[in-house]
Amino acid sequence: MRFWSLVGVVTLLTAGETLAFKAHDFKTCSQSGFCRRGRALSARAKEAKSSWVSPYSVEPSSVSISANQAVFSAAVKSSLYPEINFGLEVRIHDDGVARVRMDEVGGLRKRYDEAASWALIAEPTISKDVKWTTGKKDTRAVYGQKKEIEVVVQHQPLRISLLRNGKEQIVLNGEGLLHMEHFRNKVEATTTEQPEPVEGEGAEGEESSEKAEEQVVLKAENPRAWFEGDTEDALFEETFSSWTDSKPKGPESLSIDIDFPNHGVVYGIPQHATRLALPSTTGKDPTFDDPYRLYNSDVFEYLASSPVSLYGSIPLMHAHSTESTVAVFHVVGSDTWIDVSHESDKSTQTHWISESGILDTFLLPGPTAEDVFKQYTRLTGTSVMPAHWSLGYHQCRWNYVSSEDVRTVQQRFDEEDMPVDVFWLDIEYAEDHKYFMWKDKNFPDPVEMTNDVAANVIVDPHLKRNDDYPAFKQASDLGILVKPPSGQGEYEGWCWPGSSSWTDFFNPASWDWWINIFKPNAVEGRWTWTKSTTDIHIWNDMNEPSVFNGPEISMPRDNIHYGGWEHRDVHNINGMLFSNLTYQAVAARTDPPQRPFVLTRAFYAGSQRFGAMWTGDNLGTWEHMAVGIKMVLANNLGGFSFAGSDVGGFFGNPEPEMLVRWYQVGAFAPFFRAHAHIDTKRREPFLLDEPYKGIVKNILRLRYTLLSVWYTAFRETSVTGMPILRPQFIMFPKDKAGFTIDDQYYIGSSGLLVKPVTEKGAIDAKVYLAEDQVYYDYLTNFAYRGSSKGKEITVPAALHQLPLFLRGGSILATRERPRRASSLMHHDPFTLKVALSQAGTARGELYLDDGVSYDHTKGYFIWREFSAAKSGKKGVRITSKDLGKTKPAEAVDGVSLASYDPSNKFVQSVADVRVEKVVVLGLAGKPSSVKVEGQNEELVWEYVPGVAASEKKDGNASVLVIKDPRVLVKDDWAIVIQ
Repeated sequence: MRFWSLVGVVTLLTAGETLAFKAHDFKTCSQSGFCRRGRALSARAKEAKSSWVSPYSVEPSSVSISANQAVFSAAVKSSLYPEINFGLEVRIHDDGVARVRMDEVGGLRKRYDEAASWALIAEPTISKDVKWTTGKKDTRAVYGQKKEIEVVVQHQPLRISLLRNGKEQIVLNGEGLLHMEHFRNKVEATTTEQPEPVEGEGAEGEESSEKAEEQVVLKAENPRAWFEGDTEDALFEETFSSWTDSKPKGPESLSIDIDFPNHGVVYGIPQHATRLALPSTTGKDPTFDDPYRLYNSDVFEYLASSPVSLYGSIPLMHAHSTESTVAVFHVVGSDTWIDVSHESDKSTQTHWISESGILDTFLLPGPTAEDVFKQYTRLTGTSVMPAHWSLGYHQCRWNYVSSEDVRTVQQRFDEEDMPVDVFWLDIEYAEDHKYFMWKDKNFPDPVEMTNDVAANVIVDPHLKRNDDYPAFKQASDLGILVKPPSGQGEYEGWCWPGSSSWTDFFNPASWDWWINIFKPNAVEGRWTWTKSTTDIHIWNDMNEPSVFNGPEISMPRDNIHYGGWEHRDVHNINGMLFSNLTYQAVAARTDPPQRPFVLTRAFYAGSQRFGAMWTGDNLGTWEHMAVGIKMVLANNLGGFSFAGSDVGGFFGNPEPEMLVRWYQVGAFAPFFRAHAHIDTKRREPFLLDEPYKGIVKNILRLRYTLLSVWYTAFRETSVTGMPILRPQFIMFPKDKAGFTIDDQYYIGSSGLLVKPVTEKGAIDAKVYLAEDQVYYDYLTNFAYRGSSKGKEITVPAALHQLPLFLRGGSILATRERPRRASSLMHHDPFTLKVALSQAGTARGELYLDDGVSYDHTKGYFIWREFSAAKSGKKGVRITSKDLGKTKPAEAVDGVSLASYDPSNKFVQSVADVRVEKVVVLGLAGKPSSVKVEGQNEELVWEYVPGVAASEKKDGNASVLVIKDPRVLVKDDWAIVIQ
């Protein structure tokens, strides 16, 4: 079955426009009052140097340790505002993670403290093995298997550090930049008039004009001036371009420095178009002048190198050294700016400045990258097991204009024998952009079309303000739309339908309503999407949210959500709730439920639980192709593995060479989709001339042969949280030369290493091998040798050649028969590719289930381990073992399956699926015998002599091909090569 998706492409284009990134649409730090204040605080601290001391201190008499010894709490005071009270709590979880929370106590108002409730899957379990001890200067907790971890809360000034074996790993407020702006009432005072801002003026011209009108001059001798500055800047009101942001609660920003004293490289905080190892934004030789920003934004044609915020925000940062990996998860949902400074190659300083929220920071102690991913995904959840078909190729365009157009595209793929699983429609399917309502003239038969081709559709969060649109009318009647700053009525903004309003998914009353809309059958008393089927899946676009006539092309910050919270408090979380509810809605259409596919543009920590993401409105340029790889890697580090970039670029008309290279990039991303803007030329792969068309066809087929490899990798990430795409530092954590490599990566635990080519006219490529191991060219079987000191090799990379390697010691299970869709492959036989290591061994896994239901959580699956070990002097024994039987607690989706049945329902449904071929690379010599263990009959095989895995030289590897060994995938067996 092929699936269709009708999706809303989010850009600010109208037909025929030519647009580029418009910097003046988005704030710089100097144009953001709270960021200005935070950066100015840092500047004063650096100027004061050793005389700078944080005003925040623990009240020693208030220190309290919980009865179970795992929770420290205390009152915190600021010497600047002794009348203001703060509460500090540090919890140690049972996996060693330390959670630090600080909030204002008894203030005039309440700070937003619910970000963690949306990101976390459950309240973490407190450790039973921790004991805090309090001294005169600090309170300490020591824990870990060898008591190697220590959390120290220094009392005066407040400083919190996590140490391993006596070495500091993470330090909070070590630089004294902690500042939680307390709530206060506005005081009328002498003001300094400021010139009106000039729309479109750059950062330098707007820096002074963007400050709030009210600037109260403080006395120079006041210590507050020393710490906060001598003026109150944009505390109760702020302008940007033509918009004014009222701040009824006044200042409430949060500044905190988070340092990694013994870690010289940091990664994460997606989403930004930049290198994987984050460059400096301040300090010595900064790459960028502005901090990295986390503020979900509709940034079309974004720059290929920039700290500018993009569509999603995950406030997770990894820090790495040759000794350990640690991370911080700073749970805040508001606009956040992050400065990064590498003052040496052995340490990193960061400064996080958020507009609102409490301090709620998780310190992830590692000490390995694998440990960090486990710790993070125990908090926010792992990537869900996707529907198998969603790992195939997705064909999209804004827009396929009619049912006939859709069917014609599908027929052309079939005629060219090119595989494809998903077709997407864009916003033009909907009448007047009223989602769930088909444009009858162009799509007169949506259900029949979907049954013929199977389709998915776009649903954006804005609702056309029209009473004849049932979705809007119902939402309005239920009172579940976002409100304007007054808190009365409904916020009205401008988006694709024109005048629009937005559902407030923070309001629980919206949840059942949204879920019911997606049901293709009538629901009593509710309007539903009756012209739909359970085969339609969803693309959620524009969910930053994008508002064409709003500040920074988004919703005003003083709009009101459920509970009275302002939009500024929840902005970055908003998009996740939209995809969360859509995911639940699509799952609820069927009984029993089938796995939904939901693609989202905006995301937050935890969004990995609800489907896939893509990197937004990229350009058809070589630079965007290259940075897209880094962005997808960063999302994998952020726990969101199901990620990809639009193949070909959303904007522009890529030349055939670029398009071919982009297909090579896309085919080795977890989410693989080609997409194009409405004004671009048609560029479906079947339209290419030869040889380009043939090359792309081979790339598509290669993706499909490896679908079982991708699916097996998703099983692993669904359990362990380890990313699908793994950069060098994860694979080789002690190899310093690989820490900044971000143009090559490994796919799960498969042993596949890919180096996409992103340069015009390339005929070769350089690949870094970090170990003394053999690597086999996947397509030619040529063997390359690495080095224990690291080695760069040069490999052929003409347009038809993709640098793809199989690491020695790996076994891949692939399906080699060409098919036009993944659904046709379920009963296809497998080929095992055994890449012997220098030691003559290899290992791999294969995971299979029905790919659509949740039966895998009942134990209905196949999970095999394939191993190769030496047998005699030159022989090899290849075995298959049932991992479901030996590792039930690690099965899938985090579900413990102690009652796993090796002959379960799914196994019976594919009982005839066999291994039709075994290819062994690097064998030491020609075999004398190849048999299935326990059988006397010699198997049919061919041997091509070449370099053995154990030899210390490059060259064509020896290849043994075993034809139809007559073994079944479901069974235990052994093939013995003598």
